[in-house]
Amino acid sequence: MRKNSWLWLLLLLPSFAARADEGMWLPMFIKRLNYADMQKKGLKLTADEIYSVNTSSLKDAVGQFAGGCTAEFVSAQGLLLTNHHCGYGAIQSHSTPANDLLKNGFYAPSPAQELPSPGITMDVLVRMDDMTSQVMAGVTPGMPEADRAALIAKNQKALGDNASENGKYVAYVRDFFGGNEFYLFVYQRFGDVRLVGTPPESVGKFGGDTDNWMWPRHTGDFSVFRVYADKDNQPTKGYEKGNKPFSPKKFLPVSMAGVSEGDFAMIMGFPGRTQRFLPAAGLQMMLDQTHPSSIKLRDTRLKIWKESMNQSADLRIKYASKFASIANYWKYFIGQSEGMKRLKTIETKKAEEARLAQWVAADATRQKEYAPALATIDQAYQRMREYNLSTVYYREAGLGNEITAFATRFIPLQKLLKDPKADPAEVKKMVEGLQAGATAFFKDYDAATDKKVFAALMQMYAADVPKAQQPEVFQIVEKQYGNSWAKYADFVFTNTFLASKSGTEAFLANPTAAKLDADPAFQTANSIYTNYATNILPKNQEQMSLLGPANRAYVAGMRGMNANKVYSPDANSTIRLSYGAVKAYNGRDAVHYDLMTTAQGILEKEDPTNPEFVVPQKELDLLKAKDYGRYADQRTGQLPVAFLTTNDITGGNSGSPVINGRGELLGLAFDGNWEAMTGDLVYDADLKRTICVDIRYVLWCIDKLGGAPQLVSEMQVVNNGPNPGVGASAGVSTELRTQKNGKVKMKVKPGKKKDTASMK
Repeated sequence: MRKNSWLWLLLLLPSFAARADEGMWLPMFIKRLNYADMQKKGLKLTADEIYSVNTSSLKDAVGQFAGGCTAEFVSAQGLLLTNHHCGYGAIQSHSTPANDLLKNGFYAPSPAQELPSPGITMDVLVRMDDMTSQVMAGVTPGMPEADRAALIAKNQKALGDNASENGKYVAYVRDFFGGNEFYLFVYQRFGDVRLVGTPPESVGKFGGDTDNWMWPRHTGDFSVFRVYADKDNQPTKGYEKGNKPFSPKKFLPVSMAGVSEGDFAMIMGFPGRTQRFLPAAGLQMMLDQTHPSSIKLRDTRLKIWKESMNQSADLRIKYASKFASIANYWKYFIGQSEGMKRLKTIETKKAEEARLAQWVAADATRQKEYAPALATIDQAYQRMREYNLSTVYYREAGLGNEITAFATRFIPLQKLLKDPKADPAEVKKMVEGLQAGATAFFKDYDAATDKKVFAALMQMYAADVPKAQQPEVFQIVEKQYGNSWAKYADFVFTNTFLASKSGTEAFLANPTAAKLDADPAFQTANSIYTNYATNILPKNQEQMSLLGPANRAYVAGMRGMNANKVYSPDANSTIRLSYGAVKAYNGRDAVHYDLMTTAQGILEKEDPTNPEFVVPQKELDLLKAKDYGRYADQRTGQLPVAFLTTNDITGGNSGSPVINGRGELLGLAFDGNWEAMTGDLVYDADLKRTICVDIRYVLWCIDKLGGAPQLVSEMQVVNNGPNPGVGASAGVSTELRTQKNGKVKMKVKPGKKKDTASMK
């Protein structure tokens, strides 16, 4: 295999070859690939002020939050901003019917009252490096795919372990461009992260599922946390009483300048997953099978959960975070499916592949290297379709009910208990892990609700998946229970010890394989898992072993054919930077969407009879009185709520800072728009938009609505005039400095812009 053959060619290409606004770029390549283009669009920072290993840079102000979102430092005392939906689980964990933080909101009056949130982490990048040659060491042409994968995994682990320096850092190597390139990422992981503040969910989730993925938006999607460290400013694995607020190398100044059409905007964060190199055959399987099944199964689960949640405050709190998580991608699958049809995504991909086939056919060398790829891909996906439904139903139904998913965790323990040579210390460690997991599981579990979900999803599993691919337990239900999963659910939940905390704890106090084997919930879970692991997964792995080399060749061929285009790699939860501009859009025929929403829209949407559109009385009073404080837009006098940019983001970017050309915080990214739900598959410059909560609305919610001005005073609040960008214009520059007493000192500098590229 040729080492980085296309990478080094692309690094030599001029940056204008990148498509406008498209791309989730690796920060270490910004200087070579993107910097000139970013300057043209309005960037005033140097490349080293964005990413540097030797000096503080933007990378030091941003981190991966809770393993699946992004957060940014906004003070020298480790204060973090992220989305409300990113902090939702932590907020929910501190909520009770008597002290419902979800419903009422919360702001800690002082650091001593900030709430430890076990399980929440903040990973801050130390460095990244190209490790392609090291990972590929020993890989030879024609090597069996399984052997190749095993060697690469071994090399990746060794490199990550070495970079971790015996646990000092979190380090791993990820693959890019279909496995053609590999990069090492080294992070500091902070395990003591505390909840500082949150608006009530009527603000943080205003619009609910109705407005999710929609524009115009009026959601105050933010929450506030703080990172703590030891006396030497080093991370700890969890809460420790003696920890102090962390002092980051960099934090973001908060801009009061607002936004205008054409302003430069960049977003740094941790996008989860895109599939822009997914071939047409993969897209077709997604549209025909994966999405429809996932939508149907999630819809069923959500309706049952919602019915239970409406019955009591306790159940509403228990299932709030789980419901939000499942509902988010339920709607995402719906929107992406509709978008694929409307925008003819598959037809476009097929045309692109036809062009690739012609390009390959025109050269003998290309034929040898790339010709087999497309045929292999089509054949592999055709075979995968035979087992794809089983895969989806295993994930969404077999593990979609909580009791089965929980019982599956005990399978490794069962195997260990049956092993006469098992190390007692290993058994003890596994039991302790399950005990900790059980405590978290039962905190937010309702057996009566789960029993209904179990019966409904398993009935659908049995009806929709080919019988030859079904677990053995399905035959028992058919023969002994007349194929009634409701009757079988009665039996399982009456006789299992895994549906109660006391029963589970009693088992773990004296665990035996015999007890597990006799438990009906475990029997069901073990049958479902064994069937998948034995009969379904190997079939998929057979095709994946064919798809591996075919996909690598396909991606390399696409990059070779389009040698004038600078590609960014698909997202894979590693740190990325995207850049674009503040911009409105035309959603469909005769429909124009403006680039900003204001508090007036909150009043227009307010509906006290609809839980999704209830507005807290205090907010109503403030908005009707137009009590915006200093957070009103200086041009319009309105209180801004959200705005749009052309930035290229996806899930995982939630909570990411939206930063202007001077390195100042304009807002927080929190959603994409409905018309561009195919964005993870293909970027559409006309439709793709990022929905951002305006930082001025965040500050208003903290200060005026939340009564926590001390948090705003902790931040560096600035106003350096119009933002850099295509549409920006020169004007009066003012700087706001918040003092310890909460008062604001303003300096007016007519006609002069102050460059704050060098941030504290």
